[in-house]
Order: sequence, then structure tokens, then C-alpha cells
Amino acid sequence: MKAKIVGAGIGGIATAIRLAKKGYSVEVYEQNNYPGGKLTAFEQDGFRFDAGPSLFTLPELVDDLITLQKEGANIDFPYDKLDESCRYFWDDSTQLTAYTNPEKFSKEVEKVFDIPAKIITQYLKEASFKYEKSSKLFLEKSLHKTSTFFTKEIIPALLNIYRLGLFETMHQLNSTKLKHPKIEQLFDRFATYNGSDPYQAPGILTSIANLELNKGTYYPTEGMHQITERLVQVAESLDVKFNYNSSVEKIIIESGKAKGLQVNGEVLSADLVVSNMDVYPTYKKLLSDQQQPEAILNQERSSSALIFYWGINREFKELGLHNIFFSNDYKEEFRHIFKLKSVFSDPTIYVNVSSKQTPQDAPDGMENWFVMINVPANIGQDWDVIIPELKKTVIAKIGNRLGVALEQYIVTENILDPRSIESKTSSYQGALYGSSSNNRYAAFLRHPNFHQKIKGLYFSGGSVHPGGGIPLCLLSAKIIDDLSPNV
Repeated sequence: MKAKIVGAGIGGIATAIRLAKKGYSVEVYEQNNYPGGKLTAFEQDGFRFDAGPSLFTLPELVDDLITLQKEGANIDFPYDKLDESCRYFWDDSTQLTAYTNPEKFSKEVEKVFDIPAKIITQYLKEASFKYEKSSKLFLEKSLHKTSTFFTKEIIPALLNIYRLGLFETMHQLNSTKLKHPKIEQLFDRFATYNGSDPYQAPGILTSIANLELNKGTYYPTEGMHQITERLVQVAESLDVKFNYNSSVEKIIIESGKAKGLQVNGEVLSADLVVSNMDVYPTYKKLLSDQQQPEAILNQERSSSALIFYWGINREFKELGLHNIFFSNDYKEEFRHIFKLKSVFSDPTIYVNVSSKQTPQDAPDGMENWFVMINVPANIGQDWDVIIPELKKTVIAKIGNRLGVALEQYIVTENILDPRSIESKTSSYQGALYGSSSNNRYAAFLRHPNFHQKIKGLYFSGGSVHPGGGIPLCLLSAKIIDDLSPNV
């Protein structure tokens, strides 16, 4: 049986591996000349940059896919567990290192903010509880199959529904539990991991902190692009064929069943079709002759990003692999992103420096900076005006905090904005995670991993259930594996 996959994003690659292992003959069609979607890399003037996701959690999801390689392929996936998850900086000179050991982190918070360590320890235990009680249902199963709600996992979730934080926002929960504005801000930040607003998103998303501060953060020894490279190798070991520079024009539907793809005017037959493309262009471009799920397609978009890739000709000992320079008014920053659809004058800035872990990513004595600001999805803002102004703001904010004239150290630059995110990855409006999760029912409102009326049509990736980010994209592939017919 033949499976055709639209898009070689991380969810598409993972789906290809699972279907090939299941016995399908799998081909993937990718519009770019490289795999990985957002999870790719590039080199410029002696610096290597991971272009997209930079945080690695739940490595077992990648390990699981590595084990599916063809016998004798000998594909390895080395990575390290990190001692610290992030370094946080505030404009008033406050600094906090978040350690991946919960007790060590709690003691550090107590030392810096004079908050009893037990408050943080208890908060992280509750985050773990929420994750463990809800993940089997909300993340690892299809929420759109009745059978899911008659499994053993549903009982503990239902029995603890009031402890999961579904009926209050992240910020409401954090302000109640933590009672310190800077620590509230730190834990509110986890809403950005799926492009949402902590002042609107449900409190269950506080469980995201469990991944980073309980389970730990990791780093692939060659950089984040190693995930894409190794998984492509696994797929190819199973005879998956990747067709690059191949833009799919249409998903062929006949008599209520997916029958193949149209690529460069040629019709290619299939028994099963998976779209790893953002669900919006999937319907608008590839399924334009089919009924459109307008309610889903019109949902609020997640945030996008403006990224500066800077080669820096000096080293900063103050920085770690992951760093955050916080806004002084977090609520106003999110109001600008989601209500005003604009960029706040004092944004929070994320700086990733992979050369801290992989020194060869930058020339000796230099660093490669991935500098990201959360911005609204593209609805026609004048980015050509916004970008240079925001660059000045970012340089000034980081420079003031580190006590340097930062601009003099930038020796090379590349920029990614919502427009180029959309053109390179087909993410509608450049939204990084499809729709936002600014709704207590968000998990149920995402598009399912299968089409409810068209047989043989499936959906993977960050714009569908269970959501965006590397772990959830990989889980979307596992759900398709569970739902699709055996060969």
C-alpha cells in the first residue's frame, strides 16, 4: 500500500518513519530543497545557526523513532542532559539561573527572591501532576475519537479535572500560587511555548513547566538540526523516498476517499495521504474543492516571531545556552501581540547561543546568537518599518543589561520575519503553532489528525492536534500510526 505525505517538516518525517515501519511504501513531497520545515540550519560567514526550534525536551520521543531504523543501519542519536534550562535577566539587574534539578532551582529562587523554596517545589509537583494526569488523554490520543473517552486514561483525568487548571488562566493560577511578580512572569512565559497568551490561556498549560524544570532540557551534540538529519536517515533506511523541490498542487479526492496527489501536473496515486502542511493552506490550496471547516480555519492564530541571527565577535560569559531578557510589562506585551496585533516597545527577548554547547558553531572567541522576539501573526503590518525599529530596541535592551555597546560586535546578520516564515514553511500568516491556545477548550478545537468525512486522509504537524513544538509534532505522527490501517 502506498502512502503519500505532503511536507517534510518534523511531523511529516516522523509520520513517514511510522508508516514505513508499518509496511507502507512511503514518498514525501517537500516544496523546499531541504527537510525539517522550521527545524533546519544554515551557515553564514563561518557561523552555524539552527534556524528554528532551539529547546529540546522529551528526547525519548526521538529515541523511539531512532529504534525503528532498519536492522543494521547503525544510526545513533547522541545528546546531553543540561544542568540549567535558562538564564533570566530583568532590567533592574535581577538575574536568575533556572536549573533542571527542581530542588536546586527552588533553592536558587529562594536565594534570589526570598521566596520559600517549598513554594516552588510544590508548584513543580503540581505541574508534574497535571502533566501526568492529562498527557495520555490530551496529547497522546485523538480527542476526536469516541473510543478515546472509554479508555483507562480518561478516569484519572476526569476525577482530577478541577486540579488540572481548566477553569482559570495561567496567570490567575500563577499569581495565586507564586505571589511574586518576577516568578509569576517566569512561569507565565511557558504559554509562549505554544504561541499563546498566559492572560487568556488555560491554567492546564502550567504543566509545560514540568517538561523543562522536572523532566529536564537536553541538547543534541551536533545542534538541533541533528534531530532532522537523524530522522531523515532513519526514514531512508526504511526506503522512504523524499522528493524535494516538489510543490503539491492538489490532494485528489474521489468518492469520499483520498486517492493521491497532483504534483507538477502529474497525478500520483496513493492508498493513504497525510498532510504535514499547515491545515489552513491544506484546505485553501490542496482541498479547495472540498467543504471547508471554516470554524477551525478562522480560529485566532498563534504568535509568530522575528528572529535576528547574529554572528558576535566576542564571548559573553554572562550568557548560557538559553537566555531571556524580560519585558517590564508582560501583560501589555501580550495585549499588543494578541489584541492590537502590533509589537510592544519593550519586548521580551530570547537569546540562544548554541556555540556554548557546540563551540565549532562559531569562530574562536566568537558566538552565534539566535535572537527571537514574539510578534503577532502577519496580517499586513509594515514589517519593513517594524524590523529596523525593533532591532534598535533589542540592541539597546540587551546592551544596557550586559553593559556593552552591542552593535559594534555584530559582524554578520540574517533575519527571519512572519512573512518569510510563511513563505518558507507554508505556516498561515507566519503563525508558529497554527491556532493559539487562548481558550479553555483549545485542545478540543484543533483540527483532528484524520478527516472525519474523507477516508484515508490524515494530518500531522504543529497546526493540528495535539499542537506545536517538536514533542507534539512527533506525537501527531504516533496518533496517525494508531489510527491508520495496517498493511
